Order: sequence, then structure tokens, then C-alpha cells
Amino acid sequence: MAAPMLRGCCPGRRWALACIDHSSRHGRGAPTGSRCSGKRGQSSVAPQHLATAGKLRKGEHEWAAVVGLEVHAQISSNSKLFSGSQVHFVAPPNSLVSFFDASLPGTLPVLNRRCVEAAVMTGLAYSICVGAKRSQVINKTVRIKQIQLEQDSGKSLHDDLRSQTLIDLNRAGVGLLEVVLEPDMSCGEEAATAVRELQLILQALGTSQANMAEGQLRVDANISVHRPGEPLGVRTEVKNLNSARFLARAIDYEIQRQIRELENGGEILNETRSFDFKLGCTVPMRDKEGKQDYRFIPEPNLPPLLLYDSESLPAGADPQQVVNIDQIREQLPELPSVTREKLVQQYGMLPEQSLTLLNEVGLLEFFQNVIKETRAEPKKVTSWVLNTFLGFLKQQNLAVSESPVTPSALAELLDLLDRKAISSAAAKQVFRELWASEGKTPAQIISEKKLELMQDQEALEQLCQATLEEHPQVVMDVKKGNPRAINKLIGLVRKATLSRAEPAVIKEMLEKKLSS
Repeated sequence: MAAPMLRGCCPGRRWALACIDHSSRHGRGAPTGSRCSGKRGQSSVAPQHLATAGKLRKGEHEWAAVVGLEVHAQISSNSKLFSGSQVHFVAPPNSLVSFFDASLPGTLPVLNRRCVEAAVMTGLAYSICVGAKRSQVINKTVRIKQIQLEQDSGKSLHDDLRSQTLIDLNRAGVGLLEVVLEPDMSCGEEAATAVRELQLILQALGTSQANMAEGQLRVDANISVHRPGEPLGVRTEVKNLNSARFLARAIDYEIQRQIRELENGGEILNETRSFDFKLGCTVPMRDKEGKQDYRFIPEPNLPPLLLYDSESLPAGADPQQVVNIDQIREQLPELPSVTREKLVQQYGMLPEQSLTLLNEVGLLEFFQNVIKETRAEPKKVTSWVLNTFLGFLKQQNLAVSESPVTPSALAELLDLLDRKAISSAAAKQVFRELWASEGKTPAQIISEKKLELMQDQEALEQLCQATLEEHPQVVMDVKKGNPRAINKLIGLVRKATLSRAEPAVIKEMLEKKLSS
């Protein structure tokens, strides 16, 4: 039988064994269980989240949880791993299936060069990061055991009404990266944060879109509990978790379930479970007892796959038929951790602010576009984007791409605020109008609503004097040393100006009149 052609790859190590193993580099000590404390792991976790996830329950301090993850990411490629069939998320059933995908006899695999390069690039991107608490962010290190290439499977659609099962093979043969994370996590929040960081890295590399809603990133969680100082407990596996929120909920529920089971004298079964997001609990799928672990079996129709670097590259080798590790390394883009560090250094923002900018899809690009178009200080832009803009998005459950407020509109509003054309309160009102009245500019809204900052200082002084004369009791409270009384006067003056005067200016005028 003739050896199959590799689509752009030369022979080398057998593909199933061509995984990138980092465990030997970083050490493979026995995994340790700990509370969700932020002492280990690569992902950045805010301590307020840790406090929520790590809230002690009755008897919980006597137990330690151990969590490991297997993450399956769909490779960004136009075709499947071993066939030329196209890859599309939305396509009619069985419309993207080759003879090889359908496992017809006599068909041979042709390895996709793009998938191999994506796996190599992903392996090159990972770095160890051991850090202490920095501001409100904790750097943790989650070790990567291995990264390997896999094929996705077809999909079964069960029709209970007709008592039949339909098969869709569009997904069969799609290239996957399986990233196996060592059990260095101890709660759902840590696991979810690690997956989010992995998602950002894959998206930055372009090796996977990692869209969990479209099934491009799925997670299996291995969970066990044990008493500190004792051997690790029996683990269960929760399969096919397709959102970071469900991952965190499933892990935390399973930890509590195992603790309750053991404290009631029961035992934990080595089984596979699924997460019912409606009920918020895990349910059994199948028992793993007596089953052998998965093993790699050499595929006779696939020659070995070798990866070269510049030093080991054979003389005269065809560059189109070789995967050169050094060339791929040179193509590595800026990774999320580097981007976050640059944001902190360049704009003076807090580490947790840089974390939020990257974690929300499209938010960093929105922020950078505002920065380009405004004269306002970066810290003010950061505050408006992360507090006001993101707050509105969260309230209405919108993505950044769905925002009715454009970067240009926000930049114009911040410019008006920066040159003191409007007050801070008026700026918030303008933003609300921008959100509700798509198409209008900040300047138009300010003109229509008469929100310009009051420029007539003499008129403002007259309003301050009138307010003092109309509220003698409040004036008396100020003179008696009541710190809240001056704020009431400021509020009354602002109301009289329709929020067209800055509180600091009003306060200065009031204090001057009160002292005289």
C-alpha cells in the first residue's frame, strides 16, 4: 500500500504520540489539594472571587479538593484533520462529509498541515508564571501535562417521539486540540479562570476561535476530595461543559456532593457524570470501574510525523513539506499576559482593570479606539469604559459589538467633559441619551437638553446666595460642624442649575460665603 500524502507535513513521530509535554520541564510532583486560595496557578484571579468560591461550609475545612481539566478546542482550519471536507458551524446535516469522514473502506487519511502547526504554536505559547499577590490580582500557575491532536466525533440526534436516532457527520473528523491541565486547581472559580485564560491565548494565537457557545471549546473536569495529609480520593469526571459559568457551578457542586457522600458514610464511584444546568447538579452517565484507560494505538495508514527546528532540519528538505518549530516560534503574536502588562505600564491602570479589558470580547479594541480619538486622560477613559459603558452592557446583557454607543461618540463626550463644557453629572445624562437615542451626537444632545456648563459665575454666585438665605437651618447646621449639611446645600444649588455646575465649584463658593 502506498504511503498517504501529508498535506504539507513530512514524516516523523506518529501523530497520536506527537503531543507537547510540559510536565517534565516544570516538575511532576504529586498534585496537591488546597482551598481556593490563590497560591498556585497561571491564571489571574481576583480575591473577591476567591472569597466567594471559597466560602467555608460546615465541615468543609476538613476536606481538600483537587481539580484537573481536559480542554478540547476546535482548531481554526478550513478543512478537517484528515480529509479535505470543509468546516462550518452552520451547515445542513451531513453536507460536509467525505468518504474518509464516513469511514468507508479503502479511504486513506491526509494530514492537515494547518492543524499540526496550530498544535505546535499552542505548545510554544505556554509559560510558567509563579507570582505573589499584586494589587487585587493573584497570579497562579496551572501546569500543562500535554497538548495533543484529536478528531472530533459525529453527532447523534435522538428523536424520542419517533423512537429513532439521527446521525450528523458534519463534525466528524474536525481537528481538535486537547489540552490536559494538571490537577493544580481546587475550586470552580480557579478552573473557570484557567479556562478563560486558555481561551484568550488560543484566540490571540489564532489557533482556535474558542467560542464555547458554538461548541468550539468544551471542558471535562476531573474532581476528587480527600482529607489533608491522606491519599487522593476517587475522582469523578464531569463531561462536556460548554461555558465557564457552568464549569464553575458543576465543579463546586460536585465537590460538595462528594464531601456529603463521604461524611454520610458512602463512597465515591469512579464514574462519568454530566451537569444539568437547569437543576444545578451533576447526574451519573456511566461507570468507569473495570474499564481500561484510553490508549494510543498506532495507525498503520499514517507514517510518523517529525517536527524539526533550524538545527535539525535536513539539508535540501522541501520547506513546504516540513514543519519548522523555529519558524512557528517567530510567528507567535503578543500573548494576553504581555498585553495586560503593557496596559498597566502604558495607561497606569490597575492589573484587575487590564484583566477585565481582555476578558470581555471586543472591549480592549473599543477602549483603544476611544483612546485614539479623545484628549481625555487614559485613567478617565478606563473608568468610563469599565464602569459606565460596561455597566450598561451588563444591565442589558449585550455584547460589545451590540452597543448603541460607538467609540467615537464616547470619545467626543469625554472631550466635552475634559474641556469643561459639561459637568460630570451632565455627562452621565448625555451617555444615557446616547444609549437610548442611537444616531445623535453628544453635542446635539447637550444642545437639545440645555446641559452646557454654566459659564456665568456671577449668576452662579447669586444662586448660591439665594440658597443660603432660603435654608437658614441648614446654614446653622454647617456652622455647628455637621459635615453632611454642606452637601445638602451643594445639592440644592445643583438642582437650581439643572446640574449645569460642577459640585467642586459650588462648594468653593458656598464655603467662601459661609466663612464671610
